[in-house]
Amino acid sequence: MTQPTDRAWRGLPDSRGYYGAYGGRYVPETLIGPLQDLEYAYRALRASATFQTDLAELLRDYVGRPTPLTEARRLSAACGGARIWLKREDLAHTGAHKINNALGQALIARAMGKRRIIAETGAGQHGVASATVAALLGMTCVVYMGTEDMARQAPNVARMRLLGAEVRPVDVGSCTLKDAINEALRDWAANVTDSHYLLGSALGPHPYPMIVRDMQSIIGREARAQSLEQMGRLPNALIACVGGGSNAIGLFHPFLDDPVQLIGVEAGGQGIETGLHAARLADPERGRPGVLQGVHTYVLQDPDGQIAATHSISAGLDYAAIGPEHANLRVLARAEYTWATDEAALEAFHALARTEGILPALESSHALAEAIRLAPLHPPEHILLVNLSGRGDKDLDTILAQEGRP
Repeated sequence: MTQPTDRAWRGLPDSRGYYGAYGGRYVPETLIGPLQDLEYAYRALRASATFQTDLAELLRDYVGRPTPLTEARRLSAACGGARIWLKREDLAHTGAHKINNALGQALIARAMGKRRIIAETGAGQHGVASATVAALLGMTCVVYMGTEDMARQAPNVARMRLLGAEVRPVDVGSCTLKDAINEALRDWAANVTDSHYLLGSALGPHPYPMIVRDMQSIIGREARAQSLEQMGRLPNALIACVGGGSNAIGLFHPFLDDPVQLIGVEAGGQGIETGLHAARLADPERGRPGVLQGVHTYVLQDPDGQIAATHSISAGLDYAAIGPEHANLRVLARAEYTWATDEAALEAFHALARTEGILPALESSHALAEAIRLAPLHPPEHILLVNLSGRGDKDLDTILAQEGRP
């Protein structure tokens, strides 16, 4: 593993919201003020003992943290080689890591006097988490979701509505996450006085990547302490799926100064060579620096610089950009990024279901696929820790349809 000695990731983002060359605020002038207000409010609350106590108590008593660290013994035996462990974010309330960030941002919104939550969602888990915390705190909630994603994530659409949220279909463009984010940003620009945009991934204009990273870093803090207690040492490698990258940066960040390999897994779709994928860092022709939805980062683009179409069996990974901190960690060679195809993710889904009795989300199945690939290449004392970012109930219709089953 390559690790710089100057610890160049420390103290980021800088005062302009950049992680090295990536980040910033590329938004209309009408949103500069609200973003600055959000940054000032968050920095003050982050230093507030009362805010931190309230958040910690809700994470413990409402979300159910800490989530367990589970050794996948039968999966490891089936693979041969390294031992595979799972950080069980699928056991958090609402079934995914998204609740960590949603709860923290909702508390920030309440402190700022905002009573209306705007959210976007692809796989539906962030929408469910946003609807959940809005119900908990007595806020109204509007969730934008592409019609393509609504069709393949129908159970989560129903959950959001049962929780009292209004789900607004987005039927423009690709009808997926990118288009839902566009509509959410338009809503926020028109309603900044009483509304907070609860962005779900480590993306978008500053300070969102910082806030989401901080809220999700509880994953890595817990995993680090649990590893020392349960394994007697740190794992050799951490593996997490990467769409925007919130679950991955949450796991990675507390380990940045440790001699631990960090591996992010993008959506390889039907293969990099087909162009039907969402692997921004793995496609040397289409994945290059650009600006999308408020942030400068790696973006899938066509030869004219237009945003390229993406594909993944996983709605949560089906997005054209990656979080700016991930882009920087890749440039610094502190983290490495690979990809798994739809087929490999489906195989990993079934492998975990049949060996451990756990149905992983299709997003998480991409990380599992990489662990299954790597395990035979290492001795038994090697430990691979996979962030199981969500459970797979929401994906059953997609999986059954993919396999031609009713």
